[in-house]
Amino acid sequence: MTAAASEADDRIIRESGIDARIAMIVQPVLKAIGFRLVRVQLTGQNGLTLQIMAEREDGTMTVEDCEEVSRAVSPALDVEDPIEKAYHLEVSSPGIDRPLVRKSDFAAWTGHLVKMETSILIGDRKRFKGKIAEAAADGILLERDKAAYGEEPTVRVPYDAIAEARLVLTDDLIREALSKDNRARKEAKKRRGEAEDAAAGEENETEQES
Repeated sequence: MTAAASEADDRIIRESGIDARIAMIVQPVLKAIGFRLVRVQLTGQNGLTLQIMAEREDGTMTVEDCEEVSRAVSPALDVEDPIEKAYHLEVSSPGIDRPLVRKSDFAAWTGHLVKMETSILIGDRKRFKGKIAEAAADGILLERDKAAYGEEPTVRVPYDAIAEARLVLTDDLIREALSKDNRARKEAKKRRGEAEDAAAGEENETEQES
Protein backbone atom coordinates (compact mmCIF):
# COMPACT_ATOMS: atom_id res chain seq x y z
CA MET A 1 0.00 0.00 0.00
CA THR A 2 1.35 3.43 -0.94
CA ALA A 3 1.84 6.10 1.72
CA ALA A 4 -1.05 8.17 0.32
CA ALA A 5 -3.41 5.19 0.26
CA SER A 6 -2.30 4.17 3.73
CA GLU A 7 -3.04 7.64 5.10
CA ALA A 8 -6.50 7.59 3.50
CA ASP A 9 -7.26 4.25 5.14
CA ASP A 10 -8.19 4.84 8.78
CA ARG A 11 -8.61 1.14 9.54
CA ILE A 12 -6.34 -0.25 12.25
CA ILE A 13 -6.83 -3.83 11.01
CA ARG A 14 -5.88 -4.20 7.37
CA GLU A 15 -5.17 -6.84 4.76
CA SER A 16 -1.86 -8.21 3.55
CA GLY A 17 -0.64 -9.63 0.24
CA ILE A 18 -3.05 -9.59 -2.69
CA ASP A 19 -5.95 -8.61 -0.41
CA ALA A 20 -4.06 -5.41 0.46
CA ARG A 21 -3.47 -4.66 -3.23
CA ILE A 22 -7.19 -5.08 -3.95
CA ALA A 23 -8.07 -2.90 -0.95
CA MET A 24 -5.83 -0.15 -2.33
CA ILE A 25 -7.74 -0.30 -5.65
CA VAL A 26 -11.29 -0.28 -4.24
CA GLN A 27 -10.80 2.10 -1.28
CA PRO A 28 -10.79 5.39 -3.29
CA VAL A 29 -13.67 4.16 -5.46
CA LEU A 30 -15.79 3.44 -2.38
CA LYS A 31 -14.91 6.79 -0.80
CA ALA A 32 -15.92 8.66 -3.97
CA ILE A 33 -19.47 7.23 -3.83
CA GLY A 34 -19.96 7.64 -0.08
CA PHE A 35 -18.95 4.23 1.28
CA ARG A 36 -16.09 2.98 3.45
CA LEU A 37 -14.23 -0.30 3.22
CA VAL A 38 -14.55 -2.80 6.05
CA ARG A 39 -12.66 -5.79 4.66
CA VAL A 40 -11.37 -7.44 1.48
CA GLN A 41 -10.88 -11.19 1.32
CA LEU A 42 -10.01 -13.43 -1.62
CA THR A 43 -11.01 -17.03 -0.90
CA GLY A 44 -10.98 -20.33 -2.78
CA GLN A 45 -14.72 -20.67 -2.33
CA ASN A 46 -16.57 -21.63 -5.57
CA GLY A 47 -13.33 -21.38 -7.54
CA LEU A 48 -12.18 -17.92 -6.49
CA THR A 49 -14.44 -15.47 -4.64
CA LEU A 50 -13.52 -11.87 -3.94
CA GLN A 51 -15.46 -10.71 -0.90
CA ILE A 52 -15.72 -6.94 -0.40
CA MET A 53 -17.36 -5.87 2.84
CA ALA A 54 -18.42 -2.23 2.92
CA GLU A 55 -20.85 0.20 4.56
CA ARG A 56 -22.01 3.80 4.39
CA GLU A 57 -20.52 6.33 6.81
CA ASP A 58 -23.61 5.94 9.03
CA GLY A 59 -23.10 2.16 9.21
CA THR A 60 -26.02 1.18 6.97
CA MET A 61 -25.75 -1.07 3.91
CA THR A 62 -28.79 -2.12 1.86
CA VAL A 63 -29.06 -4.64 -0.99
CA GLU A 64 -29.24 -1.66 -3.38
CA ASP A 65 -26.04 -0.27 -1.80
CA CYS A 66 -24.28 -3.61 -2.42
CA GLU A 67 -25.33 -3.47 -6.07
CA GLU A 68 -24.10 0.14 -6.37
CA VAL A 69 -20.71 -0.78 -4.88
CA SER A 70 -20.43 -3.80 -7.17
CA ARG A 71 -21.11 -1.64 -10.26
CA ALA A 72 -18.55 0.94 -9.12
CA VAL A 73 -15.63 -1.33 -8.20
CA SER A 74 -15.93 -3.82 -11.09
CA PRO A 75 -14.51 -1.45 -13.77
CA ALA A 76 -11.60 -0.44 -11.48
CA LEU A 77 -10.77 -4.09 -10.82
CA ASP A 78 -11.01 -4.87 -14.56
CA VAL A 79 -8.54 -2.09 -15.37
CA GLU A 80 -6.03 -2.93 -12.62
CA ASP A 81 -6.57 -6.70 -13.02
CA PRO A 82 -4.97 -7.74 -9.66
CA ILE A 83 -6.32 -11.31 -9.82
CA GLU A 84 -4.85 -13.52 -12.54
CA LYS A 85 -7.63 -16.13 -12.55
CA ALA A 86 -11.37 -15.82 -13.08
CA TYR A 87 -13.25 -14.92 -9.89
CA HIS A 88 -16.70 -14.17 -8.52
CA LEU A 89 -17.25 -10.74 -6.92
CA GLU A 90 -19.34 -10.73 -3.75
CA VAL A 91 -20.22 -7.41 -2.07
CA SER A 92 -21.82 -7.54 1.39
CA SER A 93 -22.62 -5.57 4.53
CA PRO A 94 -20.55 -6.22 7.68
CA GLY A 95 -23.54 -7.98 9.33
CA ILE A 96 -24.55 -7.82 12.98
CA ASP A 97 -21.63 -9.96 14.25
CA ARG A 98 -19.34 -7.67 12.28
CA PRO A 99 -15.56 -7.37 12.18
CA LEU A 100 -14.23 -4.37 14.12
CA VAL A 101 -11.56 -2.67 12.01
CA ARG A 102 -11.55 1.00 13.11
CA LYS A 103 -11.08 2.65 16.50
CA SER A 104 -14.56 4.10 16.01
CA ASP A 105 -15.97 0.56 15.70
CA PHE A 106 -14.71 -0.35 19.17
CA ALA A 107 -16.12 2.90 20.58
CA ALA A 108 -19.49 2.37 18.87
CA TRP A 109 -19.88 -1.14 20.28
CA THR A 110 -18.59 -0.56 23.81
CA GLY A 111 -20.40 -2.85 26.25
CA HIS A 112 -20.74 -5.71 23.78
CA LEU A 113 -19.05 -9.10 23.62
CA VAL A 114 -16.14 -9.48 21.21
CA LYS A 115 -13.75 -12.25 20.12
CA MET A 116 -10.25 -11.02 19.47
CA GLU A 117 -6.87 -12.31 18.36
CA THR A 118 -3.64 -10.40 18.91
CA SER A 119 -0.39 -10.43 16.95
CA ILE A 120 1.69 -10.60 20.14
CA LEU A 121 1.29 -12.28 23.51
CA ILE A 122 -0.59 -10.18 26.05
CA GLY A 123 -0.51 -11.77 29.47
CA ASP A 124 0.54 -15.12 27.93
CA ARG A 125 -2.44 -15.11 25.58
CA LYS A 126 -3.24 -14.26 21.97
CA ARG A 127 -6.96 -15.04 22.00
CA PHE A 128 -9.52 -13.18 24.05
CA LYS A 129 -13.26 -13.09 24.54
CA GLY A 130 -14.98 -10.44 26.60
CA LYS A 131 -16.95 -7.20 26.72
CA ILE A 132 -15.45 -3.94 25.52
CA ALA A 133 -15.39 -1.94 28.75
CA GLU A 134 -13.64 1.08 27.31
CA ALA A 135 -12.29 2.25 23.94
CA ALA A 136 -9.47 4.74 24.64
CA ALA A 137 -7.16 6.57 22.23
CA ASP A 138 -4.46 3.88 22.28
CA GLY A 139 -6.36 0.66 23.00
CA ILE A 140 -9.31 -1.05 24.61
CA LEU A 141 -10.09 -2.36 28.07
CA LEU A 142 -11.64 -5.81 27.84
CA GLU A 143 -13.69 -7.45 30.59
CA ARG A 144 -12.88 -11.15 30.25
CA ASP A 145 -15.88 -13.38 29.56
CA LYS A 146 -14.48 -16.18 31.72
CA ALA A 147 -11.26 -15.30 33.51
CA ALA A 148 -9.08 -18.31 34.33
CA TYR A 149 -7.94 -18.85 37.92
CA GLY A 150 -5.37 -16.22 38.83
CA GLU A 151 -6.14 -13.99 35.83
CA GLU A 152 -7.16 -10.37 36.16
CA PRO A 153 -10.85 -9.80 35.29
CA THR A 154 -9.84 -7.14 32.76
CA VAL A 155 -7.05 -6.82 30.22
CA ARG A 156 -5.87 -3.76 28.28
CA VAL A 157 -5.13 -4.43 24.61
CA PRO A 158 -3.34 -1.83 22.45
CA TYR A 159 -4.90 -1.23 19.02
CA ASP A 160 -1.61 -1.97 17.25
CA ALA A 161 -1.58 -5.46 18.80
CA ILE A 162 -5.04 -6.44 17.47
CA ALA A 163 -4.85 -8.79 14.49
CA GLU A 164 -8.56 -9.61 14.28
CA ALA A 165 -11.70 -8.68 16.19
CA ARG A 166 -15.35 -9.56 15.71
CA LEU A 167 -18.56 -8.98 17.64
CA VAL A 168 -20.21 -12.06 19.17
CA LEU A 169 -23.90 -12.47 18.39
CA THR A 170 -26.03 -11.92 21.51
CA ASP A 171 -29.63 -10.78 22.10
CA ASP A 172 -28.38 -7.40 23.35
CA LEU A 173 -26.25 -6.94 20.24
CA ILE A 174 -29.15 -7.80 17.91
CA ARG A 175 -31.44 -5.31 19.68
CA GLU A 176 -28.89 -2.48 19.58
CA ALA A 177 -27.82 -3.20 15.99
CA LEU A 178 -31.44 -3.09 14.79
CA SER A 179 -32.09 0.09 16.78
CA LYS A 180 -28.98 1.80 15.35
CA ASP A 181 -29.88 0.70 11.84
CA ASN A 182 -33.44 2.05 12.14
CA ARG A 183 -32.18 5.40 13.47
CA ALA A 184 -29.58 5.69 10.71
CA ARG A 185 -32.15 4.88 8.02
CA LYS A 186 -34.60 7.48 9.38
CA GLU A 187 -31.86 10.13 9.46
CA ALA A 188 -30.77 9.23 5.92
CA LYS A 189 -34.38 9.43 4.71
CA LYS A 190 -34.76 12.83 6.41
CA ARG A 191 -31.55 14.10 4.78
CA ARG A 192 -32.72 12.89 1.36
CA GLY A 193 -36.06 14.64 1.89
CA GLU A 194 -34.34 17.90 2.85
CA ALA A 195 -32.07 17.65 -0.20
CA GLU A 196 -35.06 17.04 -2.49
CA ASP A 197 -36.93 20.00 -0.96
CA ALA A 198 -33.88 22.23 -1.47
CA ALA A 199 -33.55 21.08 -5.08
CA ALA A 200 -37.26 21.74 -5.69
CA GLY A 201 -36.89 25.22 -4.15
CA GLU A 202 -33.98 26.05 -6.46
CA GLU A 203 -36.00 24.81 -9.44
CA ASN A 204 -38.94 27.06 -8.51
CA GLU A 205 -36.63 30.07 -8.15
CA THR A 206 -35.18 29.40 -11.61
CA GLU A 207 -38.66 29.19 -13.13
CA GLN A 208 -39.68 32.48 -11.50
CA GLU A 209 -36.52 34.23 -12.79
CA SER A 210 -37.12 33.02 -16.33
